[in-house]
Amino acid sequence: MSNSASCFTLFSQNIDALALPEKFTFPFYYEPQPLAVAATKQLQQQLETLTHLKAENAGKMFGVLVVQNAKQQLGFLSAYSGQIEGDKGNISFVPPVSSMQLQDNTYLAQSKIINDINTQIEQLENSEQLLEVNSKLDDATQSYQQALLAQQAVMQAGRQQRKIQRTEGELELSESDFEQLKNKLAGQSIVEKKQLLVLKAYWQNIIESLQQTHINISDEITHLKKRRKTLSKSLQKKLFAQYQFLNANGETTDLNAIFAALPEHTPPSGAGDCAAPKLLQYAYKHDLKPLAMAEFWWGAAPKSAIRQHKNYYPSCYSKCQPILGHMLKGLDVEDNPLLINPAQGKDLSIVYKDDDLLVVNKPAEFLSVPGVNIDDSVYMRIKTQFPEASGPLIVHRLDMSTSGLLMIALNKRVHKALQKQFIERTIDKRYVALVNGNVAEDSGVIDLPLVLDFDDKPRQMVCYKHGKPSLTTWQVLERNNNITRLQLYPKTGRTHQLRVHCAHSLGLNMPIIGDTHYGQKADRLHLHAEYLAFTHPITLKRLEFEVAADF
Repeated sequence: MSNSASCFTLFSQNIDALALPEKFTFPFYYEPQPLAVAATKQLQQQLETLTHLKAENAGKMFGVLVVQNAKQQLGFLSAYSGQIEGDKGNISFVPPVSSMQLQDNTYLAQSKIINDINTQIEQLENSEQLLEVNSKLDDATQSYQQALLAQQAVMQAGRQQRKIQRTEGELELSESDFEQLKNKLAGQSIVEKKQLLVLKAYWQNIIESLQQTHINISDEITHLKKRRKTLSKSLQKKLFAQYQFLNANGETTDLNAIFAALPEHTPPSGAGDCAAPKLLQYAYKHDLKPLAMAEFWWGAAPKSAIRQHKNYYPSCYSKCQPILGHMLKGLDVEDNPLLINPAQGKDLSIVYKDDDLLVVNKPAEFLSVPGVNIDDSVYMRIKTQFPEASGPLIVHRLDMSTSGLLMIALNKRVHKALQKQFIERTIDKRYVALVNGNVAEDSGVIDLPLVLDFDDKPRQMVCYKHGKPSLTTWQVLERNNNITRLQLYPKTGRTHQLRVHCAHSLGLNMPIIGDTHYGQKADRLHLHAEYLAFTHPITLKRLEFEVAADF
């Protein structure tokens, strides 16, 4: 076990002017506390000295935890998510929560058994015997089909010939001679059918013999795979049990127990190896008081997800939320801002109203529909204001942080008709946005398929295998002080489509200002749905609406 001094790093700068945080960081949505910012800058300066961790290389998430030791000294701990190969310089990173793989003989022994089984499976799947059986089976099946077709052709020709003979014999032969001819022809038919049965029996015997050999090998492979699965599951549980997480109350629990109550039951890959759990675990084990935490991305972004070099990011949901739910117990943590109603005190202005539909101008930080924890939304406001309205009301949605035009159907008939227009893409939408940086081209098209990042909901990521088609056209309006004003035209309506297409390295590679998911926090998300045009389902008139952004 490391001693408390080995990973405790004192601040190199004077921090006397930086106030202590009143509460510990809420890790899933936060503004970095000044002490955490100072710790981050100091760690980043150290990372700059490591050549294999240059910004252009594959990136990784790092974290800092500001702590106070028993001598009341302020310092910080450093950690990284996953593993780092190569020299770590003079940086004292906290150790993994579990080092079972390096220490436990039982784990190593069982790992060897599983590896041996993997070798056996690979050998069987690539064995000459299996390859030979597969080849012979393919050849036999093909030969059987060819022989069967040939025999069937012979029988077909024989039937046609016998039909001709019967027809001619009936006209030309005496009754007794014709009877003899029919018996002769019937005998020929019986012989051909017997030949077919013999042919089938011959080839089926060969094929069944080969199939049985194949089954014997396959059964052995299946048995090995089942054994591997059982051993892997057992070993996985043992491994997860080695991840013993503390909290501020001194309570301990492991990964198995943490995830047992969740629908997925089994911890996802990499659970417990992220920076945040490592930092808190080390602090608790060495009597260091956690004060503030921050995580940031260092290096190039992965091909699918969006990460900006040096940007701060929240802890991930799928792996860290269940773990930190335990580890933060006993700490005075900041309130979850996601539980605070962002629409409180905001008005929902109606741009257009008739008996069938509405067009409203949704403010930023205002839900379109009720959320998991907050009911206040466009839907609830309209339902309250128009109690006679029927149907789903909401025809399309805007992200909570996006402002702009939103149409509402006041009855089921209109809702269905407007949705049909969306499906047929006859509705025109235009957004305006500010992005960080000067976009070089004046216009363009972004075609990047999107899918939900299940490890980091609600973020989306680019995925050419499983992603849904997502198309956006864009046009530059203005460039000023390294900020570009854009018009965006979404041709599809995927979640976070415009935000991802702007921020991703294969898109504009410039996040929208204020995008807390894919960029950096600002006074607001600078994305506004400024224009909307559609055909009124009842009057059939083309309606157009435009509301300028407040940025």
